[in-house]
Amino acid sequence: MIEVRRPSEDELKKLNVESWPVWTKEKSKFDWYYDEKETCYIIEGEVIVRTKDGKEVRFKAGDLVVFPKGLSCEWEILKDVKKHYRFG
Repeated sequence: MIEVRRPSEDELKKLNVESWPVWTKEKSKFDWYYDEKETCYIIEGEVIVRTKDGKEVRFKAGDLVVFPKGLSCEWEILKDVKKHYRFG
């Protein structure tokens, strides 16, 4: 299950999100598979992720998102995305 929440500034500092790598992608649609857990903080953009079992999760700038290992899904980027991310 994909976890989406709005973290506090304190939580972001404790996670040291600013030190994580940054990934950017333009408006697009593509399939993705998570071979390990990924935690990301959305800096800019808006995304819908559709899981293979038909669930839809929407997130945007300011959200902390956790994708579980083994998730197969489709990303639809509605607004160009920029995120900090960490695997494991």
